[in-house]
Amino acid sequence: MQQLARWELSGVIGAVVVVDVIRAFSTAAYAFGAGASEIYLVDSVEEALAFKAAHPGSLAMGEDRGRRPDGFDFPNSPAMVGRADLQGRTLVQRTSAGTRGVVAAQDATRLWAASLAVASATAAAVRSSDLGEPTYVITGLVDHRPDRAAADDILTAEVIDALRLGESVEPESVSAALLATEEARLTLALGPDHCDPTDIDLASRVDEFDFAMEVERTAAGLRLVRTADPDG
Repeated sequence: MQQLARWELSGVIGAVVVVDVIRAFSTAAYAFGAGASEIYLVDSVEEALAFKAAHPGSLAMGEDRGRRPDGFDFPNSPAMVGRADLQGRTLVQRTSAGTRGVVAAQDATRLWAASLAVASATAAAVRSSDLGEPTYVITGLVDHRPDRAAADDILTAEVIDALRLGESVEPESVSAALLATEEARLTLALGPDHCDPTDIDLASRVDEFDFAMEVERTAAGLRLVRTADPDG
């Protein structure tokens, strides 16, 4: 299983799975679960605000170094977006690691955003793509956080790849392992304005949803959409 960090992605083709479980692509999954129709992924806070201004009615969610930027409607919080009425809404998301990993994977043949919440559906989508062994982007290995081991994203990539290969996983053990990571502790320490107390619990739930999240390249930007589990 090939695992790369964001800055190693130039020229990587084939099936690429960008992993960010705490919390970018857990947040995206719960936003779709709350009815969002599409999520545009961008590299910078400025791009997110510009997208929101150019698309009346759209909502911005995400973070900069863990905290909600001014002008964003939601922080990077699965719980907060999951409680919102997002039926039919367009969102734009910017995070310090996850969305920037998607932007960096510009040469991928097909590209998915992943978390534990959509693990089995992601595994099935990658398997059915017939593109061979995927590359997993471990977005927790980012240049401004060299002290973090990205155990949460590595765990998630290993779970998805095991499922892709038809192996069984124990959801309770996976959840317990995620909750015990340093990233979980540090994220909760951001406080309730930036991290809901239930965010990490929600991010730890395996297969909360039955859809995968694939990135489409459009004139408006990188558009994340939910796609049905091909095995379901």
